[in-house]
Parts: sequence; C-alpha cells; structure tokens
Amino acid sequence: MPDFISNHNIPLLTVEPLKHECGVAMIRLRKPLEYYRRKYGTYAWALNKLYLLMEKQHNRGQEGAGIGVVKMHSEPGHEYIFRERALGANAISEIFSQVMPRFDKDHIDLMDAADVEKLEPFVGEIYMGHLRYSTTGKSGISYVHPFLRRNNWRSRNLLMCGNFNMTNVDRIFQSIVAKGQHPRIYSDTIVLLEQLGYALDKENHRIYRELRDTLSEQQLGIAIEDRIDLSSVLRNASPEWDGGFVICGATGSGDMFALRDSHGIRPAFYYIDDEIVVLASERPVIQTVFNVRRQDVRELTPGSALIVSKNGDIEISDILGQGENARCSFERIYFSRGSDADIYRERKELGRRLAPDVLRAVGNDLQHTVLSFIPNTAEVAFIGLVEGFEDYLNVIKCRQIMELQANGTMSPDTLKEIMDKRLRVEKVAIKDIKLRTFIAEGESRNDLAAHVYDVTYGCVSNDIDNLVVIDDSIVRGTTLRQSIISMLDRLHPRKIVIVSSSPQVRYPDYYGIDMSRMSEFAAFRAAVALIRERGMEDLLEKIYNKAKQQITLPPEQQENCVKAIYAPFTDTEISAKMAEMLTPKGTKAKVEIVYQTLEGLHAAVRSSPGDWYFSGNYPTPGGTRLVNLAYIDWFEGNTDKRAM
Repeated sequence: MPDFISNHNIPLLTVEPLKHECGVAMIRLRKPLEYYRRKYGTYAWALNKLYLLMEKQHNRGQEGAGIGVVKMHSEPGHEYIFRERALGANAISEIFSQVMPRFDKDHIDLMDAADVEKLEPFVGEIYMGHLRYSTTGKSGISYVHPFLRRNNWRSRNLLMCGNFNMTNVDRIFQSIVAKGQHPRIYSDTIVLLEQLGYALDKENHRIYRELRDTLSEQQLGIAIEDRIDLSSVLRNASPEWDGGFVICGATGSGDMFALRDSHGIRPAFYYIDDEIVVLASERPVIQTVFNVRRQDVRELTPGSALIVSKNGDIEISDILGQGENARCSFERIYFSRGSDADIYRERKELGRRLAPDVLRAVGNDLQHTVLSFIPNTAEVAFIGLVEGFEDYLNVIKCRQIMELQANGTMSPDTLKEIMDKRLRVEKVAIKDIKLRTFIAEGESRNDLAAHVYDVTYGCVSNDIDNLVVIDDSIVRGTTLRQSIISMLDRLHPRKIVIVSSSPQVRYPDYYGIDMSRMSEFAAFRAAVALIRERGMEDLLEKIYNKAKQQITLPPEQQENCVKAIYAPFTDTEISAKMAEMLTPKGTKAKVEIVYQTLEGLHAAVRSSPGDWYFSGNYPTPGGTRLVNLAYIDWFEGNTDKRAM
C-alpha cells in the first residue's frame, strides 16, 4: 500500500501498465454452518464464494494475495483465526489449492458442524480476502495482507486488510510512539493495525472496568465480547488518517467491519441478505458471484463503516462524516472491471467525446483512416469512439442524400453508393510475447520490446492511410516509445494518431496507484522541455523555492506549486511535445497524440469527480504536501520515491 515505507526513500517501479493498489473481499455468514451444507451441499460454500470474489478481482492485485478465516465457536485450546498467504501472480490459485483439497480428502461434508469447527481450519463464519499490488518494490510474505494482531482474549485479536494509501504515516507513527507503543516495522499497514489495536484494547478495558464488580472473570470475557462497540473503536482510531482507504477488519470474537475514507477515494460495495453479508471493491463482482441484481448491491457511503457485531447485528455507522466527493476517476477509466453497467457506459462516453478531436487530427478523412485500439482494456472506449465517428458519417450520408434529392439525381445505384460507406475498423495489433527481464538492456531490449505485439498486415494502405489507436491512458509513455509506435509504423501509415481516453496525467497519486515521482510523467517531462526550449529555466527554480516555503506550512495551508509548470502552455502544445519526445528515432509516419479534456472527463464520468492526477486538485492536505515534496526531490535530483 505502500506496505513498507523506509525512513527516507522507496525504489521506483517504472514499467507500464499502471498498477492499482489492492482489492478486498469479506463474507460474514448469518446462519449456522450446517445450514449451508444442507442448502448448498458443502461446508465450503463460503470459501468457494471467497475464491470467486478474489479471482473476479484479480485485476486489482497480482503481486500477492491472502485470506483469513475467523471461527466463532472454537473451544478453548483450539485455534480460531487462520491465515494463508502467497506471493506472485498465481497467489490466489496457490492459496486455495492449499485450502480446498482438504474437503475432498477428509470427506468433510459428511461430518457434523461441531467436528468441522474443530478439525477444519478454513471453515468458519468470517472470511477475508486480499489482493495486493505494491507501489514500493518491497516484496516478501511479511508484506502480504491480512495482518494479524494476537492476544489471549478473543475480543482483542484483530485480523486486518485494506485497499489504502496513507499520506501522513509519519505523523500517525509518531502519535503511536507517543502513546508508549513500539511498532516492529515502519509501515502504514502496521501503523494502522497498531492504532486500531490500541483503540480495541481501550474499548475492552472500558467494558472491563464497567462490569468487573458484577461478573466473574470467566463471565467478563463473554460479556466484553458481546458489548464491543466497533463504532467507538473506529472513531477513536481513524480521525488522524489522511489518504484513500477501505480498511477491513475482524476480531477473534466475531465482530467485523469495513471503513471507507470520507471522500470515497477508494471503492467499496456490499450486499446483505438473510444468509450473508458481503463486501468487495467492485459492484459487478458481487453481482456475478452471488447472482444478485445491481440495485441490491449498495455502495458503502464515504466516511461510513459497515459493521456486523458478534451477535449478527448489522449497521452502517457514520464514522468520519461524508466529505466532498472525490471518488477516483481512474477507477472508472481503467482499474475497475468494465462489466459494471455505469462504468461501461462512462467508458463508451469517454471514447465518443474524443471523436471531434480525432476527426480534426485526420483532417475529417474517413476514407483513409483506420480505427483500432491497444490494449484490450481500451476496447469499450474504442466502441464509443467508433460510435462518435459513425455519428459524423451519418451526417455526411444525410447531406449527400439531400444533395441528390435537390439535384434530381437520386437513383438506386447512387443511393447504394452512399449507404455502403463504412468506417474502417480493424484489429491491428495482437500481443504475442512477454518481455523477459533477462534480455539485455539498452537497444537490444528496446528492439525486443518493439516486437511484443504482432501487427495485422494489409489493413493499412502504405503511406496513404491514417492509423488511429486508442488507449485508456498515457502516463509514462514508456510502452509508446519502446514498442507501440515502432510496431504501428511497420504498417506504413501516413500518420499515426495515438488517443488517450483520459486527460494528460500531470501529477502524482498518493492514494493507491503506483505513480509518485514527477519524472515518471510524460506530460511533466514535456512541459519541462518546453520551459527549457523557451529560455524560461528560472521558472523551475521559482517553483522550487516556493515549494520549499510551502512545506514549512501546515499541510492544510499548502497549495500545489507544481501547477505553475503547466500554466504557460496549452494542452495542445504539451501533447505535441510529448509526441515529439515519445516518437522513436527512425519512425517514418507522422505521430500525433490526442488526449481527453478535463471537461470531457467530467461530462462522461459524473459520479467520480476525483481528478487530481490531471488537475492537481488533491482531495486531502496530505496529497498537496506530497506533490510539493515530489517536486523538491525532482529539482534536487533525488530519483527515489520519498517516504510518506
């Protein structure tokens, strides 16, 4: 998340595609275990559902995965919290291959529920799943969620995972140390775990003090479990948090929660019926896995927590208050599954709105323009772009038909000639091989990268046709420079138009996506190049001095100094410079890059106005503080990621 933050800097991840932070999934059973065996034929029903929830969110994390299970009816002397974690893109399969075979081997579905509770680790009442993408380069099983805080009292055990990135880990860490705690690792996950654990301890002590004079020691333990107020725990722990997050947790005694940040930066959806409570990072995942209607899957309100008590009571509790809507637009453009009804519609609209600018780029020449897309995630935006072109083509057809009518020259043949006009839509690229890291660096590696895709020969007329290719986003430009443009140039188009369905990415993200250095962004590099070309280098130092002054202020008083980098130039000027910088040497076709506008983004994606990647308008003070620090690092030549 980043899961590990050193005292100074963090290594850079430099290759595309962008990595989303994480995915989460939780299931709470509301009936006895025997109910699920009778109705669905297996005690493993919930575990099967957890597997599906995680596989359906595989796009959200391919560096590691973990699951946790809490048993609510284990007897003393028997374990009641179990974890299984693994690393790598196949982590989900590895985990469940370790867990699932036991059901067949032991004929567990012939056993009674009491024996299952004793003998089978991963059959319980609460299930937690996590998919991990790291932005730090740190690896190892110790960084994979869920994390577990142990205690001899069930109600003080805490199993936790999350989709989050905190911008003020240093301050939270200091507050924990000031309370006398001694965290083992300087990590945002560990810091949050300890902070929540401290608040959970306080809640346990509160109830203990309240009841100790009226109950025996043994009775006290059960009474405390029955009275834990997770709303109070979360309110005590979370006010200091600055970032985007969905934090999920479960106590050893059977309380469960999921808390979302007040701006809704990170997504969370839930479904409740008389059998289960389910939470996941994406709505269509729940719809598909549980075969329920879209309207039955609800979005967790920003600032609120979904809480299920040990006794099964459910509440949506306002913990942080709902702040200004900053739901992440990149979730809609790129990261979330396109099978969500709204996201599908929004991605099509993003493509459709680009049609006028792309038409201008090809001189309105439909006859000599081929439309395509790379990668596959851009396909829905491509459909929208094609629909926009079709609207334009229909206007032309109508005009020509009216001219035939006016001239009295309409005939079946002339009408057919007009109606037969079609857009030229082709699949021009097919991914063929995976670039291996053992290949030599430099030109040898770049030459291999240019052949990651196979092209479809014969669909572009040499030196005559324009070739338009749409992508969801162009951030670093690495793939364009190393492979895409060279690959497209092998088709010998007259002009290559690269289209981004999102606006120019100009600013780092600090809420869960792996981009935090200024030099990562093609738009930033292009703006700096223009500044230097035009003899405006003093602007770079002025911004640096202002940023140095800004970081002496409290975060809530700071302003984003980096906006001044882009102020002297139009979007078109920056796009043109990017095209120049990203075009490989020897490319014969003219290359142009067309970006979505901010206005187009907001018109297409109305539900999620969080646009700080593009506008620099961060939803929390921590984001503004960190972008100023990122510029200082760039100006001073510090090439590593700064600790948050």
